[in-house]
Amino acid sequence: MCIPLVGKPRDLLLYLLAVFLAAVSASAFAQASLSAALDQYLRIQTQGLPGKASYIIGRLDQQAQATPCSAFEPFLPQGSRLWGRTTVGVRCLAPTVWTVYVPVQIRVAGNYLVTARQLSPGQVVSAADVITQSGDLGTLPTSIVTDPAQAIGMTVRNGVAAGQPLRSDLLTAPWAVQQGQSVKLLSSGAGFTVSNEGKALNNATDGQVAQVRTSSGQVVSGVARLGGIVEVAY
Repeated sequence: MCIPLVGKPRDLLLYLLAVFLAAVSASAFAQASLSAALDQYLRIQTQGLPGKASYIIGRLDQQAQATPCSAFEPFLPQGSRLWGRTTVGVRCLAPTVWTVYVPVQIRVAGNYLVTARQLSPGQVVSAADVITQSGDLGTLPTSIVTDPAQAIGMTVRNGVAAGQPLRSDLLTAPWAVQQGQSVKLLSSGAGFTVSNEGKALNNATDGQVAQVRTSSGQVVSGVARLGGIVEVAY
């Protein structure tokens, strides 16, 4: 940086002080803008979490704080999630393009389900099988079940010990039809609906494809519905 010659030492001192204050001001402005962009992004993105969300922004990169930037673009890096300890990226769009990654801790105060007793594979979850606890959901997997309606009536995939947080990936929807079950076959098309009986050839949840063997021996495919119904559209 070129410093113009001045007539008096006092003038030179005042000039250097002005340059220093301008640099400090620019650094403080960059830091405040970066923090504001992060805060706004996190406030919006955490609104849909299942509980009361709060977050702590980690230490900002010193170089990023001191580098001028007129437009920030926060983003979630690939593989990251807005849950627990995570990382948020911030991209500067102008006057120069650069990117910094900031550590963030997201806490979500809310309720979640815990097994009241040991659950066996294939067991259908009832209200007596789960209890509600409160805590920081950010320390638990994102698949944690927070609403009893998400668990009651579902089937357990694998055994779950008593006192364990219940996760959605441990549950599956109950079978709408089961292999070997007598089912009601509803065939419909343009202007007609025919009801028939048949035997299910596979297990299927509501909405899945089920194959049915009719009394004549014909095998047809349809959509399984709760109550042992298979719908076939022509």
